[in-house]
Amino acid sequence: MKINSILSIFAPSDVKFFPLLREVAGIVDKSSALLQELFAATEWSKIEELSRLIKNEESSGDKLTVEIFKALNATFITPFDREDITALTDEMDDVIDDINRVARKVILFEPKTFPPAAIEMTEIIRKGGAEIKAAVTELAKIKKTDRYINEHIKEIKRLEEEADVVYEKGISSLFKNEIRPEELIKLKEIIQDLEKSADKINSVGKILKTIIVKYS
Repeated sequence: MKINSILSIFAPSDVKFFPLLREVAGIVDKSSALLQELFAATEWSKIEELSRLIKNEESSGDKLTVEIFKALNATFITPFDREDITALTDEMDDVIDDINRVARKVILFEPKTFPPAAIEMTEIIRKGGAEIKAAVTELAKIKKTDRYINEHIKEIKRLEEEADVVYEKGISSLFKNEIRPEELIKLKEIIQDLEKSADKINSVGKILKTIIVKYS
């Protein structure tokens, strides 16, 4: 019998980590949805409002991250390895931070328009956020639903590969079009930050894959 299986016998039935992790995953999902809405907005007042909402989600994510780490310090037996809980929490928090960073860049740079690649990237990030939420929701039933979690992980990876293609085309398009240098710099940096967000979502997928390999 595996050590993890032995420990699970003595683990308390009321596990606090799954609800907390689901809350963080929910913030990833909501933040990604708000980001997509921001890039679809046409009025500056709406963009500012959405940026504030994203910042609020980022602040909520930080508080939950602290709560999870406090729970780790106060808990003897955890549902899976402490380093995996820490890594999953950190990576999801990083996704939320990266999404907030993109929103702040938009407010700072005030681009005249969003290129198609940027809008497409937010759609990919939105789908990735939904996949994270779905996968993390299944963690509490990991041995029964690891097949479903694997499907979400594969989709997260596929989305990251799609984001890479969109990113390369988007950067190439910026230099092919006649854009003023200062505007080009702004848009290039925004697209780069969007690509980082997509990469970070894939990092969450990798942590989930690690957990699946250990406990399935």
